[in-house]
Amino acid sequence: FCTWVDMDVLSKTLCGKSRPIHFRGVCTVVSKLFNIVTPDRAYFGQKDAQQLAIIRKMVLDLNFDIQIVGCPIVREEDGLALSSRNKRLSAEERENALNISRTLFKSRTFAATHTVSETLKFVEDAIAAVPGLRLEYFEIVDGNTLQKVDNWNQTSYVVGCITVFCGDVRLIDNIKYKES
Repeated sequence: FCTWVDMDVLSKTLCGKSRPIHFRGVCTVVSKLFNIVTPDRAYFGQKDAQQLAIIRKMVLDLNFDIQIVGCPIVREEDGLALSSRNKRLSAEERENALNISRTLFKSRTFAATHTVSETLKFVEDAIAAVPGLRLEYFEIVDGNTLQKVDNWNQTSYVVGCITVFCGDVRLIDNIKYKES
């Protein structure tokens, strides 16, 4: 196999820093599926904000006549973002992992009266305070370009994207701070 669909800028940030060819695979598989099925609409979960932004940009760049619909994050009753990886968590790890979504929800309230940099520090400190959690990254970005924002008025779509290791399980989540 020697043909790939590769995304330049969007796939080099966030998860792309530690998984450099992951989104090349995603774009290749999804574009092949779109060519075979020729759908009018495709639905992608908002939990992986980076993947959603990459698929939207790929569809635009490659002139696919497809509407990409972002679906809300599905959460378990206690707030943990639904993931097949959750099954790999021990009971103690699962309890610790709840602090990811709890922190993100609290950060939305915090952000209403604080700067972007203060909100970043709030989340980083809260995650660091929980035993068993190790932050890979937390970035506040433009939800379309995935570029870091310095202030809340820089764009109309602001998302906080987080990846945390809970034991050896890598969990992703995000929170919308602003969406037009």
